[in-house]
Amino acid sequence: MRTEKGADEVSYSVGQVAGFGGVTVRTLHHYDAIGLLAPSERSHAGHRRYSDADLDRLQRILFYRELGFPLDEVAALLDDPDADPRAHLRRQHELLTARIEKLQKMAEAVEHAMEARRMGINLTPEERFEVFGDKDPDQYAEEAEARWGGTEAYAESQRRAARYTKDDWKRMQAEVDAWGERYAALVTAGEPATGEAAMDLAEEHRRHITTWFYDCPYEMHVSLAGMYVSDERFKAFYDSMGPGLAEHLRDAITANAARHTS
Repeated sequence: MRTEKGADEVSYSVGQVAGFGGVTVRTLHHYDAIGLLAPSERSHAGHRRYSDADLDRLQRILFYRELGFPLDEVAALLDDPDADPRAHLRRQHELLTARIEKLQKMAEAVEHAMEARRMGINLTPEERFEVFGDKDPDQYAEEAEARWGGTEAYAESQRRAARYTKDDWKRMQAEVDAWGERYAALVTAGEPATGEAAMDLAEEHRRHITTWFYDCPYEMHVSLAGMYVSDERFKAFYDSMGPGLAEHLRDAITANAARHTS
C-alpha cells in the first residue's frame, strides 16, 4: 500500500517498486547496498520507502541495464553532476537508435545465414569428405540456428536436408561445380554482369537454392548477393571459382532480379 506524504506526494514499498519495475526485491536491496538506488526514506519500522523520484531513477537504471551497461557505469552516468534529465533522454534516444540499427542488421543477417545453413547435412565424417572434400558444409550451423532457427525457411531447409542421401548431396555438389565452371568461363571471356548469359546463370543459381533448400524470391536473392561480397567467407568461396567472380555474380543477380520484377 502506498503511503501519503503530503498533498501530492506518495511513497511506495519495496514490494510495490519491485512489481513496477519487473525486478526482484533482492535486486532492489542490492541496488540500495551499493548506493545505486537508495530509497528516499524509511518507515518507522525501518522499511524502505520509495518516492516518485526514486522510481524515475530506477527507470533510468533499468534502461541502461537493458542496453548492457554494467552497474558501475550506470552509476557514473546517473550521478554525473553535469547531466540533466534532458541529457539522459538524448542519450537514451541515441542508444535506442543504435539498437534499432543493430536489429535491422541482425534481420539482414538472418537471410545471410539461410545461405550458410543451406549446406547443413546429415552424413558421416567419411561421407562428408567424400562429397565436399576439405569444405565443411556445417561450419555455420550454430550461427545460423541461433539467428533464424524459428523461421519457416530454416525449418523447410532442415526438412529437405534430412531427406537427402549421400548420392543426393553428391549430385547437388556436382551441379554447383558445373555451374561454377560455366560462370568462371563467362567471367574470363569478359561477359558483362548485365548480359543475358550472366543473368541466365544468376537465375540458375536462384533456382538451385529454391530446388534444393528453400524458396528464394528475387528480393532475397539480391540480399544474398550482397553478402557474397561483404562476407569474406562467402567472397572467398565464390572467388575460388574465378578471380572477381563474387562481385560479378552480385551484379548479375541484381540485374536478373530487375529484369524479372520490373
